[in-house]
Amino acid sequence: MAVSNKKKVKRGLEFWMFVGPVFLVFAVIVLVPFFNGVMYSFTDWNGITGELNWIGFDNYVRLFTVDEQFQQSFWLTTKYTVVAVVLTNLVGFILAFLLTQNIRTRNFLRTIFFMPNLIGGLILGFVWQFIYVKGFASIGELTGWSLFELPWLGDARTGFWGIVIVSIWQGGGYIMVIYIAALQNVPQELIEAAKIDGANRLSTLRNITIPLIMPSVTICLFLTISWSFKLFDTNLSLTNGGPFKSTEMLALNIYKESFTNNNLGLGSAKAIIFFVVVAAITVTQVYLTKKREVEA
Repeated sequence: MAVSNKKKVKRGLEFWMFVGPVFLVFAVIVLVPFFNGVMYSFTDWNGITGELNWIGFDNYVRLFTVDEQFQQSFWLTTKYTVVAVVLTNLVGFILAFLLTQNIRTRNFLRTIFFMPNLIGGLILGFVWQFIYVKGFASIGELTGWSLFELPWLGDARTGFWGIVIVSIWQGGGYIMVIYIAALQNVPQELIEAAKIDGANRLSTLRNITIPLIMPSVTICLFLTISWSFKLFDTNLSLTNGGPFKSTEMLALNIYKESFTNNNLGLGSAKAIIFFVVVAAITVTQVYLTKKREVEA
């Protein structure tokens, strides 16, 4: 019995020796700021002075009754997330499906499509801002095509689609890589058996390939949903929420409320609601898609 207890103690010490430093860093960087944010959400702290007053749920009530900009940003972020998640996954899957075929330059093309993901969001936003403002205007003058003469960053509707295009251009290649790995692991004997049975490509894709790559679909949906809801740097550098806050996503709204308006209490309340909504959506998505996974 004494030897068994010593082994348990030794294993416990070994466990905490490896996990302890990582957990400490995680607690300092994530847990402590998170619980501080929860506390500040019940105060009127401006983020600068040491004076803060406990106001209970006033910040939360204000968000849903008075703060129309928060509600607009929330709706805009939701709409953007739906569009960006669907299109990014669709583009990523189509690219992956094409680049798992017998194409001579497929490795080169995979590299080209993945490269935008290596560019930081702020730099990417400024690059595309130049393309929309200067590049498209020059192309429009040369060709006369109305598509390139639109005020891509000067109008609420085109500004929204401008952000969507940049997000798909950046994230599609990353999602493509995940789908490529999944498609390459689909047993070829199942595909051959389906062909022998007379199944066409569309039927094989729908009934064999997609069910077998559902674990990758789960991962890709989780990533794109979290990316879309948390979009900040591209939104900041591309439009900065303009014109007239019509393209201000939720993360940018929280940032401006906290550090531009110096209202950290209200900003923290927004962040907590943001966290709860994103957590609920991603957990639900993972649960639903995991139920559709099958084993080869």
